[in-house]
Amino acid sequence: MAEGSLWSDQDRARGVVDEVKTLKRWLDPYQVLRRRVDEARELTALLAEEPAEDAALEQQLEQEAEAIGGELEALELRSLMRGSDDARDALLTIHPGAGGTESQDWAEMLLRMYLRWAERHGFRAEMLDLLEGEEAGIKSAEVEIRGEYAYGLLKAEKGIHRLVRISPFDGQARRHTSFASVFVYPVVDEEIEIEVRDEDLRVDTYRASGKGGQHVNKTSSAVRLTHLPSGIVVACQQERSQLKNKATAMKMLKARLYERAVAEREAKRAEQDKEKTANAWGNQIRSYVFQPYTMVNDHRSELKVGDVQRVMDGDLDPFIEAYLKLASGGRA
Repeated sequence: MAEGSLWSDQDRARGVVDEVKTLKRWLDPYQVLRRRVDEARELTALLAEEPAEDAALEQQLEQEAEAIGGELEALELRSLMRGSDDARDALLTIHPGAGGTESQDWAEMLLRMYLRWAERHGFRAEMLDLLEGEEAGIKSAEVEIRGEYAYGLLKAEKGIHRLVRISPFDGQARRHTSFASVFVYPVVDEEIEIEVRDEDLRVDTYRASGKGGQHVNKTSSAVRLTHLPSGIVVACQQERSQLKNKATAMKMLKARLYERAVAEREAKRAEQDKEKTANAWGNQIRSYVFQPYTMVNDHRSELKVGDVQRVMDGDLDPFIEAYLKLASGGRA
């Protein structure tokens, strides 16, 4: 490892392994699908050569063609998720809008919907924080959903969700409109790895000015490190050895750069939070109507589904797919 690098050989090896895994996530499904297509073609050729009609073989070919079509659609959907964070796990938060118990109940309904969606996909969902309402529903919920491309899929759900129904909490059975906000973050590694390249460092040595005896004052044992890209400067003159002072200064620089990286990450997250619009009328991405008719309408893709209960049971994939295609410019 080059002097001044914050990455150990183990860190670099792990980075290579992660890159290989990312490539395999693309190549393996494609290769499997390609083999199945080739086998289906062979089956088609065999069926054409049969002098007599083989109903069982035809049925097998039809079933395989349908299965291949489904796998192809899944691969095409994955091709729409190429963001740096798309393959990560997701952190999903839900907050009710104004409206008290009615909105809190709606937030809990959304929570159930996403938990059912995660279950459908074989994802693991862990409740990190849940604040229940006084009468019913929830005041907030935070769930970590673990699974391949969980964030890439769930990022389609960011925004305000609107409910229209006859409220069970209204004694006069009037129709109410409620809102709840959903926001999704990618789950990132706790450690922020930073590489300090030798060419990014200026190393200055000078005579220590503090206490330490005749040796410290007469030799250039003090070290000042300047990180040129960031302008961060650290210095150490506490040790008699220049090497020890340099090692200590490097630790100081690492801490400063780590703090800077954390601050930049938090600033980026704060910028993302600005995307959250008011939990109110006119800002919704999707409406769920229970009365006087049943309809789920995504206002971005204009996709409409009449079976609202199916959607509330976690069947969100049509909306997610429509959003991803829209966000990618219609590429399938």
